[in-house]
Amino acid sequence: MSRAFVKEDGPDNEPLPDLPVSTHPNYVTPRGLKALRDRLATLQAELARLKARAERLDKLPEKAAERDIRYVEARLRSAIPVDPADQPSGEVAFGARVTVADEDGAEAVYEITGEDEADASLGRIAPQSPLARALLSARVGDVVEWKRPAGRAELEILAIAYA
Repeated sequence: MSRAFVKEDGPDNEPLPDLPVSTHPNYVTPRGLKALRDRLATLQAELARLKARAERLDKLPEKAAERDIRYVEARLRSAIPVDPADQPSGEVAFGARVTVADEDGAEAVYEITGEDEADASLGRIAPQSPLARALLSARVGDVVEWKRPAGRAELEILAIAYA
């Protein structure tokens, strides 16, 4: 294709809008901080690979990588590292791994982590989630009320551990 038919400027060459950054304090565990740094390195390598392509008419993948890099850099700049080993051992705080039992006696384990590290499938919850808010400051033996969309639930704190 002739270069005469390729737009050099215009909306196709503008950066993608930034991803929204949470307004909550960005507490991170050491594992979460490492994951953010690893993600940034991966994104930077991907951007370098994209820019080295012989055929670069489609700039969207590069723009997406640049946008993602801006997001991760912002998350790293705002990171507030918290070492779970420094938390009070007798109560639930950021970084805690909490074992609870519901009204039926079913046990579950939740870990309060940073937003970027939260993953419900792994039992990792962000500190501003309704469940984490219910658990924070509780002690072993306490019963907390979890206000959830399906209705309220009571959870008994069975154990608190920190990495």
